[in-house]
Amino acid sequence: MRVYNDLTQLPDFQQTVVTIGSFDGVHSGHRRILEQVAAIARKAGVASVVITFDPHPRTVLGNSTAGFHLINTTQEKIDLIRQCGIDHLVVTPFTQEFAALSAKDYVEDFLIKRFQPHTIVIGYDHRFGNDRKGDLHFLQQYADAGQFTIVEIPAQEVDDITVSSSKIRKALDACDITNANKLLAHPFVLSGKVVAGNKIGRTIGFPTANLDINDQYKLIPPTGIYACYVQIEKAEQRLRGMLYIGDRPTIEGATERRVEVNILDFDGDLYGKNLRLEVVDFIRGDKKLDSLAALKSQIAADQVAIEQRLSVFDWKEVAIVILNYNTRAHLATYLPSVVKFNPGARIIVADNGSPDDSVSFVHHYYPQVEIIDLQSNWGFAEGYNRALAQVEAKYYVILNSDVEVTAGWMEPILSALEADPTIAVAQPKILAEQQRDRFEYAGAAGGWIDTLGYPFCRGRIFNHVEQDIGQYDSPQACFWASGAAFFIRASLFQKFGGFDADYFAHNEEIDLCWRLKRAGYSVWCFPKSTVYHLGGGTLGYQSPRKTYLNFRNSLFTLIKNESTGKLLWLIPARFVLDGVAAAMFLTKRQTRNIKAIWDAHIAFYKGFRNVLQKRKSVAAIVAENKLPGKKADQSGVYRGSIVFAHYLRRIKEYGEIYD
Repeated sequence: MRVYNDLTQLPDFQQTVVTIGSFDGVHSGHRRILEQVAAIARKAGVASVVITFDPHPRTVLGNSTAGFHLINTTQEKIDLIRQCGIDHLVVTPFTQEFAALSAKDYVEDFLIKRFQPHTIVIGYDHRFGNDRKGDLHFLQQYADAGQFTIVEIPAQEVDDITVSSSKIRKALDACDITNANKLLAHPFVLSGKVVAGNKIGRTIGFPTANLDINDQYKLIPPTGIYACYVQIEKAEQRLRGMLYIGDRPTIEGATERRVEVNILDFDGDLYGKNLRLEVVDFIRGDKKLDSLAALKSQIAADQVAIEQRLSVFDWKEVAIVILNYNTRAHLATYLPSVVKFNPGARIIVADNGSPDDSVSFVHHYYPQVEIIDLQSNWGFAEGYNRALAQVEAKYYVILNSDVEVTAGWMEPILSALEADPTIAVAQPKILAEQQRDRFEYAGAAGGWIDTLGYPFCRGRIFNHVEQDIGQYDSPQACFWASGAAFFIRASLFQKFGGFDADYFAHNEEIDLCWRLKRAGYSVWCFPKSTVYHLGGGTLGYQSPRKTYLNFRNSLFTLIKNESTGKLLWLIPARFVLDGVAAAMFLTKRQTRNIKAIWDAHIAFYKGFRNVLQKRKSVAAIVAENKLPGKKADQSGVYRGSIVFAHYLRRIKEYGEIYD
C-alpha cells in the first residue's frame, strides 16, 4: 500500500474505487467496508483508494474537543489499514482552507480531478464541503450524469460502526481491554518514541522505556498496570512487556503522567527508537506504596501475573491430531513441517486402519510422534471421535495429513482462545499449497453460510478462489472453521458430542460449529496464523463421492440446527436448488455427479426419521451447555442467497457480497 501525506505528490489516477472517512480504530466494522472497497476495485480492474484526514476535522472546525480522544494516532491507523488489501491511502491535510471548500468544489476539484473515481463507497450520512452542505443526494447528481457510481453503506451498518467505536472507547476508559480488543478485532495499540526518564526503575531491577506519545488526542487508558506485547522499531520479534500508566505516586515529587514499559527478556539501549505496544489485559490499578522496596516487591508480583497472562501455555495441554488413511506419501511430505514448527505440543497420528505402511513409517522416522491405531477406516468424523476420546488435552488441533504448517502457526490462535473463553473454535488462514498466493478451497480465511444453508468462505465463493493480497488479514468471527486445521476446546468437543459419525466426512465441522454457536460460543479465523493445504488429498473436489456427502450432509445439518418455521420453506427450496445444481452438472456432462445428488436425496429421505431424533438430542445438548446470558452467535451468516449473488449478480469475491 502506498501512503500519501501531500496532495501534490499524488499519482495521475485514471480510475479508482474510493471511500472516505476517519476510520478511527480501524475496527471490524471499518474492515468490512475496506474489504468491500478492495473487492470492488479488483473486480473493476482499478486501484482502491482510502481517503482520511489529519488532523481530525473536529480539531480544526472549532468544535469542542473537551474529552475528545482518538483510538489511533495517524501512524497507527496507517499500519492497520495496510492490513486490509488497499492499494493507496491518502492522508489529506485538513486545514481551514480545505474545510472552506464548497460541496461543488470538493466533488469536482478534489474527488473527481484528483482521483477520477469509478465508484465511491460512502455512508448514507456522510457530509462534506463548507457547512457540511454536501451529502449523498448531492453526490448522486454526479452519478446520474455518469461521472461515477455510488455504493451506499446501509444505515444499519453505519450506525453499527458508530456504536462499536463508542463501545470501544468506553471499554478502554473502563480498563476492559479484553472487550475493547474483541470489538476492535485486533489489540489496542500505544506507540511512541523512547525518551529519557529518571532511571529509577533501573535501580530496583526493573528498567523501563519511557514512551513519548506525541498526539494530544490519543486515547490513553486509565492509570494502572497492563500486560502487553512490545514491537521494537525494525525488529520482527514480539516481546512481552509490563506497561505502566500513571503519575508514580510512590516516587516523591513525581506528578507527571508517564507511559512506561518494562520489556521482559530484553537488555539493550532503546533511546530514540519507536515502540509499538499491543495492550492485552488490565492487571491492577495504580496505588501508592510505602517505599521503593515495597514498589520492587509489588512489581515482582505484577511480573508473575503478567507472565501468567502472556504465558505460551503448557504445551502438553495441546494435542495436534492428524487422522490418516493410506496417505503415507502425505505424511512424508507434510509431517516434517509439523514436527519442525512444533513448540512442544503432543503430535498424534491416528491411523484409520491404513493398508499401506503409514504406521511403520511414522514409528521409524518420527519416534516422537504418538500413534493411535484405530484398525478400521471409520471415516473422518467417527475416526476423529474415536481418536480424540483417547486424548487428554485442553485444546485439540485437528490437522489434515496434507497440510504444511509455518513458524508460529499455533500461537496467535491459542493466545486468542486463552484470552476469550467464549471462542470455541478457530482456524488459521489457509492458502493453497500448489498456488501459494491463493486461498485454499477448504476454509480460506474463515467459513460463512447463507440464509439457505450454502457454505462459502472469506476468500472462496463456490469454485472461485481469490488471490491472497492481504485483503483478509484481519481476525474475523465467522460461522464455521475448516476441518483441515481446526482448533477446538477439548471439553466442548466432548460436551457437544463431537462430529456426527453418520456424516463419514464433509460438513461435519459446519454441523459442530453450528451447535456451538447456538449455545452462544463463537468461531473465529486468525490470519496471523497461516498454513498451506494441498486439498483434495483423499477425495478430489469434483469427486462424485464428495458431491454425494456434501449434498446429503448439508441437508442433515439443516434439519438438526435450523428452526422449524424456517425448515418448512427451506427444505423445498433446497430441493429445487439442488435440482438446478444437477442441471449445471449436466451442462458439463458430469453425469456421475448428477447421480450423486440423486443418491444424496434418497439417503436423506431414508435417514429422515433418524435425523429428527438427532435434532431433539442436539437441542438438549445445546440447552444444557448454553453460555449464561448469551444468545446464539450470528456471526458469519449472510442474510442473502450466495447462489443468487454468485450466479445472477456475478459476484465472485467475498468483499463484494454486500455491494
